[in-house]
Amino acid sequence: MKINKWTLGLAAAGVVSIGAVAQAEEAKESVKTAIASTTLSGYVSSSVWYNPGSAAARNAAIPFSAGKANNLNLDVVDLKLEKALSEKEWSAGYLAELWFGPDANALGTASRGLQDSDLSIKQAYVNLRLPVGNGIETKLGVFDTPIGYETPNSGSNPNYTRSWGWSLEPTQHTGILASYRFCDWMSATAGIANSRSAVINGRGAPAAADSQKTFIGAVTLTAPKSAGFLSGGSLTAGVVDGRNGASPDLTSIYVGASIPTPVTGLSVGLSYDLAHQKGKNNDTWAGAAYLSYQATKKLTLSLREDYIDSSTGGVAVGLLGARGVGRAGSEFLSSTLTADYALWANVISRLEYRWDHDIGGSPKTLGARNASLLALNVIYKF
Repeated sequence: MKINKWTLGLAAAGVVSIGAVAQAEEAKESVKTAIASTTLSGYVSSSVWYNPGSAAARNAAIPFSAGKANNLNLDVVDLKLEKALSEKEWSAGYLAELWFGPDANALGTASRGLQDSDLSIKQAYVNLRLPVGNGIETKLGVFDTPIGYETPNSGSNPNYTRSWGWSLEPTQHTGILASYRFCDWMSATAGIANSRSAVINGRGAPAAADSQKTFIGAVTLTAPKSAGFLSGGSLTAGVVDGRNGASPDLTSIYVGASIPTPVTGLSVGLSYDLAHQKGKNNDTWAGAAYLSYQATKKLTLSLREDYIDSSTGGVAVGLLGARGVGRAGSEFLSSTLTADYALWANVISRLEYRWDHDIGGSPKTLGARNASLLALNVIYKF
């Protein structure tokens, strides 16, 4: 430990004690070490939307679309502070991810049901490793749901807008989540949350808030190197069962696959989502197929075809329920083509065309049989 001459002079005069100075210096070093192991990352996402057609057909059902039709938009600012787990057996870390801007309102995590805050806690949890077997990693706090092909962070998805299936899934949970890797090709996740709702500390049902919880589970299989061109491909199956407040008990089932191909630069993805309301014949399901092709070092083309069907009764859940989608008889077919061209370092710049077709008869949820969107999305990642 080094003590400067000025401090030594004060100590000699009896103004301060060497012991107190030593403790203060040690505390400073401890703080420096903690800060040094914390990383800051995030992104800024902006967009331009052009919606041809009548005002009623401006893609009001698309997640994170509020106020963006025919407009220049700030989507969201994502800020993430993280201390990752080390290799130590009893390693500990944390993650705090905040959203600022219009999309933060749609996330719905406000703990007291407040709306239009332009600020949301997306994730905030303590991360702990338990030295059991290969090591159990646990998250305690608020975390993203482990099921789904797409994520709330648009830049991590092949397309700018989200699929209908993503809208059927829960988004965030408050609870505890444990992950364990059995071997190189198999891992599992299990957890308990207060509810299906993204609301922080939200309860399952007012009448039985302490006993009715949400249960989460998922298994992922990854193809080994010996699988040839399929190496690195994955298959995930997961389930989330619980309530949003006083709503009926809902079960979300997800199956998704990421499949490499022998064609250089071409990959395939498949996803299936089912929302089932217990005790009733009310189901909504969605399926999607993803094609992604890296044409050049800078250009990537991504095509998504997805479909949602509520013809067996319908479950209006999540973002879909807030927009009337999921009613009995509603069916939608959507095609999305995205061209991602890397012009600048650390920047995602992509142009996307999306076409949604209502094939479910009356009432027409989109306001018209067809709705189109042409969007430019620019994201700077830091």
